[in-house]
Amino acid sequence: TGKTLLALAAGLAQTMDQQRYREIIMTRATVSVGEDIGFLPGTEEEKMTPWMGALTDNLEVLTHNQDGGAWGRAATNDLLASRIKIRSMNFMRGRTFLSRYLILDEAQNLTPKQMKTLITRAGPGTKIVCLGNVEQIDTPYLTETTSGLTYAVDRFKNWAHSAHVTLRRGERSRLADYASEVL
Repeated sequence: TGKTLLALAAGLAQTMDQQRYREIIMTRATVSVGEDIGFLPGTEEEKMTPWMGALTDNLEVLTHNQDGGAWGRAATNDLLASRIKIRSMNFMRGRTFLSRYLILDEAQNLTPKQMKTLITRAGPGTKIVCLGNVEQIDTPYLTETTSGLTYAVDRFKNWAHSAHVTLRRGERSRLADYASEVL
């Protein structure tokens, strides 16, 4: 539906243009659709890279029409990389994020307890954007009613400082829309 693209575009505008936030932090539930691929070597960011295909794809969409040739694109990519951090949810406990734009992708795969742990990391000036689709839950013991995303939407629905947006149509392709309907 374009959830990640819209959240990332808004985050970039509010971080880079309006300077409301110091940086964007992107994280996601690391629940695989298929079999687990096992141990991944490297730093926290290197371990998260395979899970961040949506970030990479959407940055490409947002930056592909630039003038300036390869050098201009490289400079833009370097600037974006300095303002977008990839973090694992596994290392968030005990942290406080100040003036950050935090994107929690694939939040439908979180438990209510995990969602609470992540949302309570927000310090002053931080915005948290939870993205997900409860029709795409991959965690075997979660359902549309027990998902942390559903829990957060329900608990925050009457709080004046929160909002919930449901995107009504997909943006990928006719094939993706049709498959979503019939499969």
